[in-house]
Formats: sequence, structure tokens, C-alpha cells
Amino acid sequence: MSKLVVTSIGPASSVQDGGRPGSQRYGLTPSGAMDRLALAAANTLVGNDPFAAAVEIGPFGATFTARGGAVRVGLSGAPRNADIGGRAVAFDSSATLAEGETLNLGFARGGSFSYLAIEHGIEGEPMFGSLAVNARAGLGSPYPRPLQSGDELETRPASGAAERRIDLPVMADAPIRVVFGPQDDEFAEESKRLFLDSEWKISATSDRMGFRLEGPVIRHLHGHNIVSDGTVNGSIQVPGVGQPIVLMPDRGTSGGYPKIATVITADFGRFAQMSAGRPFRFEAVTMAEAQAEARAFRDLVRSLPDRMRGMEDFGLNVEALQDANVAGQAVSAVDAETWQAAVP
Repeated sequence: MSKLVVTSIGPASSVQDGGRPGSQRYGLTPSGAMDRLALAAANTLVGNDPFAAAVEIGPFGATFTARGGAVRVGLSGAPRNADIGGRAVAFDSSATLAEGETLNLGFARGGSFSYLAIEHGIEGEPMFGSLAVNARAGLGSPYPRPLQSGDELETRPASGAAERRIDLPVMADAPIRVVFGPQDDEFAEESKRLFLDSEWKISATSDRMGFRLEGPVIRHLHGHNIVSDGTVNGSIQVPGVGQPIVLMPDRGTSGGYPKIATVITADFGRFAQMSAGRPFRFEAVTMAEAQAEARAFRDLVRSLPDRMRGMEDFGLNVEALQDANVAGQAVSAVDAETWQAAVP
């Protein structure tokens, strides 16, 4: 049995998978990965099921060491500097750690969460059908809490398969799309326009339960208390203070604040990757548009195996670069006639 030992890791890092769908009817929060596309991409790189358990790594750095044999991993999500024994490792690719080698990961750039999938998966005892960690509820396996130095993630030895890269679409820097409701009638039209027309930022006090938003105060029409009803990933509650909270995977299963809108499924991972303090806006779409985007997202996840390439396919095409003349007007250092001004 091989294992990946956590030699150092920052907060907000834990084992996550596709969560516990269907369990919310019993009052059990679903948990699961913040960015499902990145989780699926990391798992696909090493031949796992797309929503198998992997390590969700928060904004800070981490190091992992292979023990008991080689360990093959896939990396996706928020990019960061990565190396194994001094050799650089690209994101959206797989790599193999030999016995005793250490994978070093720096701080996240342009996002908050990265995913480290382990070939053959992480050994653990499913709790209500999932290894996903919910620290507040004491759920998850092999550790029902955030990861810490000294933790060991057991798996089977690496297969020796060729390393791969995966071609993911570039995520547009566009507004986060929402559908209004289910309690948008608790807000005046002016409040809904303010919600859409304003610039928002995610507070540094946010966590896997909810992202608190900083921006204008959104006023209620009839007070901030309603009969508690169900929530979903992306529900946007507006408590009495008027500062919205976007509910995340470790949310409560129901809530008693009016929900002005809901982040659509296709944009939820992009929203979850927003760094604290970065400005963004919301954009309203219809239910039909949200459903079409959800189907497109499903199709994207299903297409991930077809998007993989061998590492050699990502080498530089020198002839193409020369033909493109990306530097502008080319000159030759050994041919003065191409750069030296003529003497009149």
C-alpha cells in the first residue's frame, strides 16, 4: 500500500468528493467540492471517476511526500507553482512521485482552490455514501476535519501510466449569473436593480458554509424573517443587516432569511474560486437559460476524457513560432543589414 503523507498544509484544505446528493431531505448537508469542474479534471487525469475523493487545497501552500511506493497525482483548479524534487509540474496535468519524493505547492493564483487527485483514489470509510469532509458535523474520511501535517492518505501503488495533460476551456471573466428567487418578491424592484447594478466583493470572513458579500445594503419589503425552507448551493440569503450571503456546500439544509436569487450551477465553481476582495457583478438569466447552461456543464464534464492529451502534444512548435514572427519585425544578430541603419 502506497500513501501520500501531508508534510505541510494551510487551512481550508480537506478531502472532498462529489458530496452527498439526496441526503438533504434527511437534514444532512451535502458538502463536496467547491469547484466540481476542477475536481473532475484532476480525477480524469489519473483515471478516476470524475467526482471521486481528492484533496481540496485552500489558498495557502502545501507539501506532500510519497511513502511506501510511487504515487501518481493529477492537479487542477487554481494554478500555483508546483515542483517535484525541483522539476516543475504544470497544472491541469498528471505527475508521479517516486518513493520519498515531495510535491511542493505554492500559493494559489487567480483563484482559491486547487485539487490534488490520487490515482486509484483515497482509501477511506464512506460516511453516508461519501468521504467529503464537513468539519462542523464531524463527517468525512479518512479524517473528519481539515487536513494537517502528518496525515496519511493511503492508496494503491502508481500504475506507471504515461503522464497526461487536459485541455480545459478558458473561463471568461464575466458576471456571475443568477436566477431571481425563490423569495425575490420580498424585495422591491429598486433593491433588485441595486443587487444587479452594484459591484460586490467576497469578505475575508467567508468559509465553506457561506461567502459573505461586501457591497450596498439590500432592503427587504416585509422584514428579514420567513418560514424556513430548503437551500441549495448558490442560494443568496439576505439577513437583517442587508449584506447578502451566498450559501456554499457546507451550508445548513434550510434557512429563514429571504433568498433574493440563486447562482446558477454552471457558474457556481467560478464563483467559489473568487478571491476575497476581488470585485465582481451579478447578471440575471432566465430559468430556461440556467437549465441550458447546466446541461452544457454536464456535457463538459462528460467530455473531459476526450480533452486529454499526451505531454508531448503540448511541446513548442518551433516552426510555427518562427512563421508567426511573434516578436514583430525579425532581425538577425549576425546580419547587420537586418538591423543597422543605412548610412546616407
